[in-house]
Amino acid sequence: MQKRLVSGVFAASLVAAAALPAGAQTNVIRWNSGAAVYSTTQDNVSSFLKSPTFEAPDRGLTDGLARSGWSAKEVQAGLKKDYNVDVVGVSRFLYSKDGVKFLQDQTRSYFPYWGMKKTAVQALRSAIILDAVDGKISSATIMKNLPVDFRLADTCNTYDGKQNICAKGKCKGEAQCTSLLSWYVFLPACVQANQILDKEPSKTPVRALW
Repeated sequence: MQKRLVSGVFAASLVAAAALPAGAQTNVIRWNSGAAVYSTTQDNVSSFLKSPTFEAPDRGLTDGLARSGWSAKEVQAGLKKDYNVDVVGVSRFLYSKDGVKFLQDQTRSYFPYWGMKKTAVQALRSAIILDAVDGKISSATIMKNLPVDFRLADTCNTYDGKQNICAKGKCKGEAQCTSLLSWYVFLPACVQANQILDKEPSKTPVRALW
């Protein structure tokens, strides 16, 4: 039964991803500020995660790290940290009313480059669920599973480039509580905490009927 549920969830995520605008995803972050756009590719993120000196290979990621409120070493560790999850429990949450509200809140300024807010919930939910299939999620692998290019928008008072950090009270200062990379560091822990798991069977002894 559990295997069928996991297969169904995986298939639903693939269908949702396929429904998004076509295009090979290579830019996990397009830092969109005014007329300027700097792109961070998945390859560049991978290079940063492997760097023993915690150096970013592109301008956008370098600036993002500087504005994150954390050291580059802390961000690297946070992006790589794994969290154990149940894919069915994660899916139950993300498809629930509270889960949709969560996804809307978590895509305040970070959403698909072309579909923008119209496809934000679908795209982020797809990435999280596809990542959860193996029972583990991390910021880095959620990012890797994004089905389309994503942008961080700070444009003409329409979007302010700030993200809503899901772990209330865990961040300190403006940068940690609003920056994209800080948001990514906290995201998988919040998903883990909100997954809807099956209740454990009651351990109360069954009373005899005679």
